Parts: sequence; structure tokens; C-alpha cells
Amino acid sequence: MGQATLALGGLSLAMVALLGAAYVVLVPHVAQTSLPVLRVVLGGLLAVLLALGWGLALVLVQEHQSRRAAMREVQTHVTSLRAEVDAHQSTLEQLRQAKESAEAASLAKSRYLISVSHEIRSPLNSIYGYAQLMERGHDIAPLEAAKIIRRSSEHLTNLVEGLLDISHVESGVLRLSKDTVRLKSFLDQLAKMFRPQAQSKGLVFNYETSGHLPDFVGTDQKRLRQILINLLSNAIKFTKAGHVTFRVAYRAQLVTFTIADSGIGIPPKDLDKLFAPFERGSHPEAQRQKGIGLGLAISQALVHILGGDLSVESEEGEGTTFTVKLMLGPVAAPIQDLRSPQAITGFAGPSRSVLLIDDDPDQLGLLRGLLEPLGFTIMTANDGDKGLALARQHKPELVLLDVTMPGLSGWEVARRLRDLHGADIRIVMVSGDAHEIHTGSAGFVAHDQFLIKPVDLDALIDVVGNQLELQWQGATAEEEAPVSPNTTRLPAAALPFLSDIENDVRIGHVRGIERSIRALEQAVPETKPLATSLLGCLDRFDLSGLATQVRAATQDLQV
Repeated sequence: MGQATLALGGLSLAMVALLGAAYVVLVPHVAQTSLPVLRVVLGGLLAVLLALGWGLALVLVQEHQSRRAAMREVQTHVTSLRAEVDAHQSTLEQLRQAKESAEAASLAKSRYLISVSHEIRSPLNSIYGYAQLMERGHDIAPLEAAKIIRRSSEHLTNLVEGLLDISHVESGVLRLSKDTVRLKSFLDQLAKMFRPQAQSKGLVFNYETSGHLPDFVGTDQKRLRQILINLLSNAIKFTKAGHVTFRVAYRAQLVTFTIADSGIGIPPKDLDKLFAPFERGSHPEAQRQKGIGLGLAISQALVHILGGDLSVESEEGEGTTFTVKLMLGPVAAPIQDLRSPQAITGFAGPSRSVLLIDDDPDQLGLLRGLLEPLGFTIMTANDGDKGLALARQHKPELVLLDVTMPGLSGWEVARRLRDLHGADIRIVMVSGDAHEIHTGSAGFVAHDQFLIKPVDLDALIDVVGNQLELQWQGATAEEEAPVSPNTTRLPAAALPFLSDIENDVRIGHVRGIERSIRALEQAVPETKPLATSLLGCLDRFDLSGLATQVRAATQDLQV
């Protein structure tokens, strides 16, 4: 309206000027009596022109506004089109990069599958071949055939676990256990394992230690062994002549493992990609060796997860030195040092009942054949419903439970068993799917431990003994009687402290548990054996065993 008013003002001035000029021109030619008529006519004409001018002004202003709006709309569309073109170009670039990445991944996958196929087929051929020979009754030594089949199976297991480790590391869900490791014995076993391999190739194997090694340290024993075995086996594999040195130094809780060899060395161009998965290096000797290039990648990842550092120094043709640095603090000795599983013939005390639930009859037969000769009462079920029925009827003390079964899953069965019997029953999950341990299911609450198939029988014996708190019988290198933390009755003053520990265990407050145990030991010196035992459980993160000891001590005081 303001623009129209301004336009009308301009037109009005023009029309007034035009009509005023016409009036001046006509006055001399018009009679004096006709001047009023002339003024009326010119005034009416001015009014009509002003009305037309107002309408014309509105039309002009609207047309101008429409043109400007149209120009703005066109500009907006042009800007939008330009942005869309830029977006399409960016998308095309991303698609091109994704295509190149997919093609590279496809090539890497193809090379990987070829390598894995070769690695799998070699041990499978040994297992398949010897199984056929034994089935056909050929004259072969059963013990030798069993050793070859076992070694081939271990190779397959290590290959699968290596792939799973890489998957877990990449997804960030690799879990570590807190074990109490007898360090000297652990290192001696590694040295004894690799010295014959080195000597069979004509190599000198040196095992050296410096500094005072603690008797027991806390770490994930399986992962530490995996790291050192990878490095030691590589050192022997790539050394044709000379020596392999395994050196261990300990100072201020820092342990340094050094594996040095006089082998082929590593070319400088390969050092940057040495720890990449599936990387085997460019040296011809490295290409001829068996393997798919996962050992060093897994070792580096595990060292970092354990909070340490892995470094390498190498000179081509002269040798290589790997150095692993880890913080391994000393821990209290375990209350009972278990006997060697191979030497176990039974256990002290009455027979214990074990329920096996698995849909695989071969797995049931294997577990029965292992446990029944040791004095266990064995019950078996091939699905969850039958297992629950047996548990209701016989109330077993331990359940070995498969996860994946028809009908009820192992997690659901574990939850129902826990609802049925509470803490009186121990549940060990056994699964061939390593990812099952990371599912956020009720099994995390219900089960006491998790084992991955194929199960090492020695490890299974250890788990059964720990869960049922058994005292194994049989030959052993050390025949000392186990120390019991509760050989004497505790003073009544210990009861409030035991209650605090039990509350801390119930909520999982680890620092609070340690603080309460220390307070118990300081306030009631007679409880030192019990406190030592509880701290040992805490070091191993065995909260179930710790809670069991606290409940037993509390019940003893309340009797």
C-alpha cells in the first residue's frame, strides 16, 4: 500500500499539472460565465483520472512485486538445483570410493578364503584320513593316530579362535579373565615346550630370567600364553641356524619378555605393516611358511588390551627381537594348588551329582566318559524340558548346559534352574558359538561360568573342581595338604565384618569388598587365614566362591 500511495502521488502531481496547464490555456477562450462549468468539468476529470491512477498504481506495484517474487523463486530454485547437483556429485564420489573399497575387500576376502581353506583342509585331511584307517581296521598304532588327530584338532581350534579374537577385538567385546598364575612354572612350561622344537632344527634355545620373579601374578593366563607362543613359534619358524633367546626380566611389577632370534629378519618396507591382519611379509621364506598372517595382529591387540606394549627391532638377514612389556602385580597364593588333571583319579568326599544337558549325543557321551570314572553321578538330557524335569526330581549340584538347543535355549533353561534351586546349584554354560557369551541375556545372571567348544578336557576338570570346591585325589608333584581357611571357629566379633563383605559382594562393589576384608583382618587377627582365602578369591574375581566362604563362616558363627 505504501508503494501504491507513492506511485499515486506521482501520477496525481502529473495530472494536476496537466489539467492546470489546460485550464490556463482555455481561460482566455471561454466566456466569464462558463468558467464555473469549466472548473467543474476539469475537477470531475481530475477525480476520474485520480481513480484510474490509483488502480493503475496498484496494478503496477503488484506486477512489480510479482516479478520480484518470481525472481526470488527462480533464484531459490537455481540455488537448490546447484546444491542438488553438488550433492549428487558428492554421492557419486562416495559411491566410487565405496565401490573401490568393496572391490579391494572382495579381493582380500578371496585371498583370505584361499589361505583359510588351505589351513583348514590340511588338519582336516589328517583327521579324516586317520579316522578312516582306524574305522577300516588298518594296522596303525592307536596312540600315535590319537596324537595326530588331537594335534590336528588343536590346529583347527587355534585357527577358529584366532579369527574370533580378531572379530572380538574389532567389535570391542573381547573379555579378559583374572587368573592367578604361578609365574615361574608358567614360564618353565613354555621353555620346555619350545626347547625341543628349537633343538630339532639345530638351534640353541636360551631361556634367561633376571630380577626376582614373584611366585604368583594376576593376569589372563590364556591370553598371555597365546602372545608368547605366537612370538616364540615365529622365532623358531623363521630361524634356520643360530639361536632363539627367551629372556624375562621383572622389576617394580613390570615384566619384560624379550624373544630374540638370529633368523631371516624383516625387510624395512614390511615393518610398518607387520601387525596388519593377514599380512605375511614380502620375504620369500615368510611366504613359504604355513599360516594366514593372524598371529602378530592378534598378539599386538591382546598386549594392548592387557595394558602393555609390543615393539619390534629387526635387521634383514641378521635377526629379529620382539619385546613385550606388561604390568603384572604379585598376588596372594591360591588356597589349594590343584593337581594335574591327567593324574586325577577321583576326589575326596561323597559322590557329587552332575546333570548334562546337550542335544548332541556325542557330546553327552564324551562328558559322561570323562566324569563318570572319577566318581560323579551323571544324569543326561537331550533338551531343556527333560533337563528341567531331571533337575526338579534329583536336584543336581552342577549342570553342564549347552546354549543352542531345539525348544528352550540354554539361557532360558539356566534362568529356570536358578529360579528353581537358587544358589544351591552351579551352572556352567557350554557353547560352540563364542559370541553367545556376549549376549545381554538372563544367562549373565543365571550361569556361573562359560566354556567354548571344543572344550579342553583339562580345563573342564579345573572348572568342575572349582565350581564344586573339590579336593582332587591322585598323584601330584607336591603332596602338601591343602590349607583350609576355616580350621578354627571364628570370634563373634567377626560377624559384622562378614555381613559388610556379604553386602558388598551382593552389589558387586569390588573395592568395598577388599576394604571390608582388610578391616576384618585388622580388627580380628584370628581371621587372617579366612581373609587370605577371601583375598585370593577376589584376586581371581571369583565372587561366587568368595560369597560361599563368607556364608559358611557366618553360618558357623550363628550356630
